[in-house]
Amino acid sequence: MATITYRNASCIYEGSDKLAVDSLNLEIDDGEFVVLVGPSGSGKSTALRMLAGLEDIDEGSIEIGGKDMTGVASKDRDIAMVFQNYALYPNKTVAENMGFALKLRGVSADERRRKVEDAAKLLDLTEFLDRKPGKLSGGQRQRVAMGRAIVREPQVFCMDEPLSNLDAKLRVQTRTEIAALQRRLGTTTVYVTHDQVEAMTMGDRVAVLRNGQLQQFAAPNDLYDKPANAFVAGFIGSPAMNLVTLPITSDGVQVGDDTLPLERDQLTLLHDAGLQEVTMGIRPEQLEIADSGGMEVVVDLVEDLGSEAYVYTHAGSGVQMVARSNPRTAPKLADTVRLRKRPDGVVHLFNPDTGERLA
Repeated sequence: MATITYRNASCIYEGSDKLAVDSLNLEIDDGEFVVLVGPSGSGKSTALRMLAGLEDIDEGSIEIGGKDMTGVASKDRDIAMVFQNYALYPNKTVAENMGFALKLRGVSADERRRKVEDAAKLLDLTEFLDRKPGKLSGGQRQRVAMGRAIVREPQVFCMDEPLSNLDAKLRVQTRTEIAALQRRLGTTTVYVTHDQVEAMTMGDRVAVLRNGQLQQFAAPNDLYDKPANAFVAGFIGSPAMNLVTLPITSDGVQVGDDTLPLERDQLTLLHDAGLQEVTMGIRPEQLEIADSGGMEVVVDLVEDLGSEAYVYTHAGSGVQMVARSNPRTAPKLADTVRLRKRPDGVVHLFNPDTGERLA
């Protein structure tokens, strides 16, 4: 186990004029489970591959356990990779796949078998040790790939979208297993995903990347409750936070003919900043359908999930908003209703030009 430190680490691909990872700074604690998340092209997989030694560090440095990894070959970094495509040998049994790296290291057959059996017990694979990968389900193959990493007893696990090939139900089950297993082993883990729900449910801390740059690095609840900018606010959460840029009035923000009130300290902050418009953010569960107050909207879609419903609406000014509702009392398509902030609802304010958080 080890700490990991990215110090202004940058990577640029040959033939490109844009950094794939731009001056990344992260301090990952010993035994921590950190998730790198972001949209396609954000640099998350490149950052992981830099850590694993599969991509060059063009500027800055990466340290594992206090040792600078610049120029150190991947095989000498004491890390184990788990890939999206499992990368198993089809002609070898589960036990042979799991123990192959140890065999290359010259570990004795008895020691290999002991380590493989211990890992198989952890992963509920004992009965499959003599099977070939082609006889396993996708979830079982992914557990074999995990077992191959575990038997090496590395300082660091690097996981590059390991659940992408699994169906939705199996993804939920397997991510729970991976998170629980990591906590039992206590091995420092860096996990890459494009799925923000996966990131929020698995990571001790989550690093949100965009265009190669770190947007925010925090615990999942902190990302959700206090996003650093409008991008993080819109990326974290499902459905996404409602984000709309609106004119500022003396009492709040203007939506068509209606005014959504803001707190007095928020209005003072906006006045002091000299802004005429502001990007307002509010999460769907912090809006309610009401008989009065708030703003008038027309229902475009009701997404009934059984335990809850999400009501997609638009106002006369073209503003689109999503609100959570009781599915038994949700409005119908094309109904005209009013949306207002719940009494305990939180309104987030962002600079409309930079996207940076104001309040």
